[in-house]
Amino acid sequence: MNVLLDHFALFRDGFIGTVSLTAASALIALVLGVVIAGFRVSPVPPLRAFGTVWVTVLRNTPLVLLFLVAFFILPMVLFPGMSPYVLAILALGFYTSSFVCEAVRSGINTVAVGQAEAARSLGMTFMQTLRLIVLPQATRTVLPPMSSILIALTKNSAIAGAFSNTELFGVQKDLSDMGFNIMVVFLWIALAYLIITFSISGVFRVLERQMGVAR
Repeated sequence: MNVLLDHFALFRDGFIGTVSLTAASALIALVLGVVIAGFRVSPVPPLRAFGTVWVTVLRNTPLVLLFLVAFFILPMVLFPGMSPYVLAILALGFYTSSFVCEAVRSGINTVAVGQAEAARSLGMTFMQTLRLIVLPQATRTVLPPMSSILIALTKNSAIAGAFSNTELFGVQKDLSDMGFNIMVVFLWIALAYLIITFSISGVFRVLERQMGVAR
């Protein structure tokens, strides 16, 4: 308990850093994931091809490699001087967007084909059908996998600590270097991660109860 109280500011900054990294990269992942999922089911072949390449490349690339690209190649080629925080949320957001895309696409596939055909027979465009008919129904089925994806994102944010970002897992290294018992430090860090992941699970359980279909 003493290590927590004596270094509460360090734990607090790490906790806020992990929550901030998770929230910002989740926002990027959700927006990009839905857009790319729209590309994947689009009737336009180049968009479908782009979506397929996006998912295939990002989902099968180790996250550490994406961080290395974001921190050592992206600033040299496109945006020099970007902060480590922005580069970290880009790496996390882009990587997670591929998983969000596939979850949304699987949800879209659960909507009966007749629904889209009926919308098109009423004169709706592809975008109107997707936005007004298909995605609202698909959202119900993607909530459980989306919860798992965001929990995984929380844990993946630990990699950002190795790239000059303040987050929970980096606190462990700082305190270990000071000579504190690593098992005690890990206990408090694990508890902090549990608070974040249980909060995410709780939010999605509420959403599932409110949006779920009675069976």
